[in-house]
Amino acid sequence: MPSRALDFPVFDVDNHMYETTDAFTKFLPPDYKGFIRYIDVEGRTKIAIRNLISDYIPNPTFEVVAAPGAQEQYFKEGNPEGKSRREIMGKAIRSIPAYHDPEPRLKLMDELGIDRALMWPTLASLLEERLSDDPYAVHVVIHALNEWMHEHWRFNFEERIFPAPVVTLCIVGRAIEELDWLLERGARVILIRPAPVPGLLGRRSMALPEFDPFWKRVVESGVFVGMHGSDSGYQRYQNEWEGVHTGEMLPFSNQSAFSTIMFRMHRPIVDTIASLIGHGLCSRFPELRIAPVENGSNWVRHLLEDLAHAYEMAPQEFDEDPVEVFKRNIYVHPFHEEDPKGLVKLLGADRVLFGSDYPHPEGMSDPITFVDELEGLDESAIRKVMGGNLARLMHVSDAV
Repeated sequence: MPSRALDFPVFDVDNHMYETTDAFTKFLPPDYKGFIRYIDVEGRTKIAIRNLISDYIPNPTFEVVAAPGAQEQYFKEGNPEGKSRREIMGKAIRSIPAYHDPEPRLKLMDELGIDRALMWPTLASLLEERLSDDPYAVHVVIHALNEWMHEHWRFNFEERIFPAPVVTLCIVGRAIEELDWLLERGARVILIRPAPVPGLLGRRSMALPEFDPFWKRVVESGVFVGMHGSDSGYQRYQNEWEGVHTGEMLPFSNQSAFSTIMFRMHRPIVDTIASLIGHGLCSRFPELRIAPVENGSNWVRHLLEDLAHAYEMAPQEFDEDPVEVFKRNIYVHPFHEEDPKGLVKLLGADRVLFGSDYPHPEGMSDPITFVDELEGLDESAIRKVMGGNLARLMHVSDAV
């Protein structure tokens, strides 16, 4: 049973599925047979993409996983004892059906007191970066994943679970085709990686005018855009500073002092939001509604200050006040260990979304306790943050 009962609907913006081992392969076309494989490496199963083994997720089968909320106290209280990542994670657990399948997940959500949830893939966050030199392959592999997600989870499961299919913008026409395919099958939210888009001529911002036909279709459809934390490719810059010339993003390994500092700066999402505003996308499409999910919120105040200063120094470069654009177009999901009440005061209760990151170890073991972080706000604000705002964005019946 949940630790308490709330007298209003709870809509969690950040729940996760653990993909099954056929999620990337079942719907791959014959020409891509063997493109993604699970292989044995010294008795451990690893995922290989184009025959390159990835250690991004230590156990990509998800047969054994870290316990939900294993790092919860670490993020709240820090690490005064200097424990290793393995010590902080604690003892692993056997994965359960609710992490992989929608029917048992509904039962688990009832036990946790969650009425509705967006459901993000977990392993999928490695795909786009590792295929960035082959935009056609990115589209093929991501479509295969979306086909699996639709078959296995649906995009709207009993009006309670809303899985988030992935859209890559590498080739604009293909991105529009994928979006239409998803919309035809009931998708109400899409996942776009917060990063420069890899393409045939190199990387560039998704906010440049060449992508406007895609964003026009997004606005016409009313679909909600989530920019979930991912491998945004920034590891290559960190590796250069570290003097490392090979390697991939390894979020579950022990980090250096430098990489720990860089992580706290939230560069991928800050750069992405700055581009959405600074390159004029949000002004060209003021109806766009975008949520950085699992990117935290400590960066928001600093970015707003930088936006205000930039506008003060060069107002002629902007179509409108960039701070007001942020507050109009962007919805923020704060981490539980941050200051959600302060974020509400900064942005207004209409622009803040509750998310638990369940069942990931860095999330919350008892998601409903997020409401404790909102103590002192009026009831209307609490209802909005805990689900009302997201219900409105997702066009469900109990929007407030």
